[in-house]
Formats: sequence, C-alpha cells, structure tokens
Amino acid sequence: MNKPKHVVIIGGGFAGINAAKRLAKEDDVTVTLIDRRNHHLFQPLLYQVAMAAISPADIAVPIRSILSGYDNIDVLLGVVTDIDLKNRKVHCDFGDIDYDYLISCAGATHSYFGNDQWEDYAPGLKSLEEATEIRKRMLIAYELAERETDPARQKELLTFVIVGGGPTGVELAGALGEISRYTLERDFRNIDPRRTRIILVEGASRILNQFSDEMSEHASRELERLGVTIWTNSMVSDVDDHGVVVGEEVIRAQTILWAAGVRPTEINYTLDAELDRGGRVIVQSDLSLEKYPEVFVVGDQASFAHTRDGKPLPGLAPVAIQQGRLAATNILRTIAGKTRKPFFYKDKGIMATIGRASAVLEAGKFKMSGFFAWIAWLIVHIYYLIGFRNRMMVLVQWAWSYMTVRRGARLITSKIWKTREWEMSIARGNEGKLKKRVGLAGPTGKKTGKKSASKKSVSKKSASRKPARRKSAVKKGKKR
Repeated sequence: MNKPKHVVIIGGGFAGINAAKRLAKEDDVTVTLIDRRNHHLFQPLLYQVAMAAISPADIAVPIRSILSGYDNIDVLLGVVTDIDLKNRKVHCDFGDIDYDYLISCAGATHSYFGNDQWEDYAPGLKSLEEATEIRKRMLIAYELAERETDPARQKELLTFVIVGGGPTGVELAGALGEISRYTLERDFRNIDPRRTRIILVEGASRILNQFSDEMSEHASRELERLGVTIWTNSMVSDVDDHGVVVGEEVIRAQTILWAAGVRPTEINYTLDAELDRGGRVIVQSDLSLEKYPEVFVVGDQASFAHTRDGKPLPGLAPVAIQQGRLAATNILRTIAGKTRKPFFYKDKGIMATIGRASAVLEAGKFKMSGFFAWIAWLIVHIYYLIGFRNRMMVLVQWAWSYMTVRRGARLITSKIWKTREWEMSIARGNEGKLKKRVGLAGPTGKKTGKKSASKKSVSKKSASRKPARRKSAVKKGKKR
C-alpha cells in the first residue's frame, strides 16, 4: 500500500479551511494546517467588533473545533518563518515540516506605503487584537472628552479620521456615525456625541472605487446623512498621536483608523517565485508555481491574472474560498494521475454596508442599494459564518441593535492584567505611567517629541500639545 502524501497548509483563513475540508477523509493524503493563531476569523464582520456591535467570539471559531472530526488532519499553532522549496521543507518557529504538496494561504497585512511608523497611531483592521484596540481607543476618546474642560482638546478627542474609502473604511465610518448619533447620545452628560466629527479621507476621486458611480454616490449620500465628511483626492502625508496631515492641512484628531492599503505576507519574499508590483506571487492557471508545481499559492497571497480582462482577482473572501477548494482538488487529481483543472472565478458580486439598514450591492449588471441590499448583505454574511452558535448569536445581536439602537460590547479592556498592579498604580498617584500602560496617553505610550533633555522642554510640549517634529508641518498647514 502506498504511503499517503503529506499536504501542508499555511494559514487557517477562508482558503486554508476550505482546502483542508476538501482533503478531509481522503485516504491518499494526510494534512497539517499551521496558523499563528488558534482561531479562524470571519474578517468581513471584524469592523462590527471594532465598533462594539458584537463580541469577538461571535466571529471567531477555534480551528481545531472546525477540523476535529477529520482524523487525517493535524492542526499546529506556530509561525512559518521560511519555505525551502528545493528541499520541500516549511521552517517554523518550533521546527521544520516536510511536505509532498504545499498550499500557502497566509493572507495579507496592512500597507502604510513605506511609513510603518504610522501603525502606532493609526491601527488597521485585520485581526481581533486590532479590532479590540480600535474599540478601546474609540470608547476612551469619548470618556476623556466627557471629563475634558478645554473646548479645543475636547474637539480633538471627538474627531475621528478614517484613511481609506474602500469597503472597510466606509463600513467603519458608517458605524461610527451611527454610534455617535444614536447609541451614545443618552450615555453622556457633559458632551453631545452627535457633535462627533468623522472624516473619511480617500486618495481617489470617489469612495468605493470597486463599485459603479451610481453605488458610490449612494454610499456618499448615506454617509453624509450620518454626519461623515468625505475628503476625496486627498493624500495623507503624515500621521502622529495628535492627528494627520492631508496636503497642506492639519486635522487634529485623537483617533485615527487605517483602511487604505494591504500588502501580502512576508513569506512571499522568501519564495523563489515572480512577484507582481504589489508583492503578490504570480501563479499559473492551476494556482501552482511555475518552477514548483507541487506548491500552490492562493488567496490574498496570490496574483491570479488568468482572467478575461487580464486584471488580477481582488482579495475577497469568495476568491479565497474557491481557490482553496480548487488547489486541494488539483492535488487529489495529481495523486490520481489526472490532469489538473484551471481556476475560473465565479463572481458572486460585491457588497458593502453603510450603517443600519443601508447597503450597496452589485452582481454583474444587477445593482441594489438601501434596505433590501442590507437584508441581502445580512443573509450572505450569516450564511458564511462558521458554526450554528455564531450564526444565531450574530443574528440576535443584530436584531437587538436594530430594534433598540444599542450596542452591547462597549467594553474598555486594559493591558494591565494584574489587579494589584492596577490598584497600586492608582494608590501611588502615578497617573502618567498608568495612562501609558492602559493606552490613554497616545497609541504607544512613548514621547512623541524628538528630545526630552530638560523639564522645561517637556513642559512646553505639554502646554502646546504638539510634538517637536510637527512644528514645521503645523506652520505650513491650516488648522481644521
């Protein structure tokens, strides 16, 4: 009897989970799935966690529980550091794993276009950790504004800037508009959350470039109805803990969110493969590498341009799901001595939600907007959630939020997990140190000025509330 072929899958996202399920219970293969996190995350609803609508557990399921019923699949928690294609080895932080076939679908991360230092001040939205960090910063901004007596500082605290007018940016902006105008209006006494400034900055001429002009215009009107100000043809040139610089203007803001760009995982740069301009691996029509046909790269990692118009497929969940399944199918066909199938994407359309009971949807020539588009968006996302419990919990949460205009996950969590340390910090009156530890003194808790050689210089910075390196930018720009 022939020994089963060993298939290694890197990543437990949409592509990885669907590839593993396709290979499940097959006698000809054994599967090892490696992921740096122990859970599969439903990323399309991640903004709902960031905006305190649902709990993290509602959109995340342990990978082991998803695949526990398949005896030929092992799940390992670890970080892949390198891939030796010639010797067919995956190097991990815990050791090496040999493979006969490899499916790499490690996803993508944020792109700050060469300004990675901006991440401290403007978190993106790709993981549960980032979602809960955004939730914390948003809620803390309102809490600090409630006790602030300086009108200028209060205005800065109640100003939110979202960089990027794609689906993620639009969904974040719409959810923020709803929270400020409907959810929080009765919770505070000294501030009016309805006066929150929400600015959506987009470098292109309009938001939602993937959609038609008609749908983009509808989304813009809906966002403006929720109090969102849209800046198009605007490029961000600097970001720090006091705001952003857009062209020649300075926007003073306490909370900045990044939804402007993505880049593939670092694994791509370790592969002996051709990359496109965005750093994604160029794959063959069957999703394999040209030099290494036993290796498949799919999902956000891959650049698949074998389409009618020659344009690479976008990084969408349906693309990853279909590619993961076909990569696994082609492995089984190769083992069986059959010809591999080329990948053809079945486009099921794109959609984006714009707050409560409003969305835009396009599928080919079919277009829909408003309440019924939102219902369709709701059904599709509930359908793709893994696990009956998750579907029911999210459905109940949304129904409750829709009827009551309330959000039930408005929790601020601290990085200090030792209760005694928290209490001692308060007892000592060490407020500054405590703020840094819980994230109240800026995103990183670090001094934003270049130097702090004397107490005099530190006091001047505190009085002006501007870091030293931003003086030249503020002089050139106009304050908003």
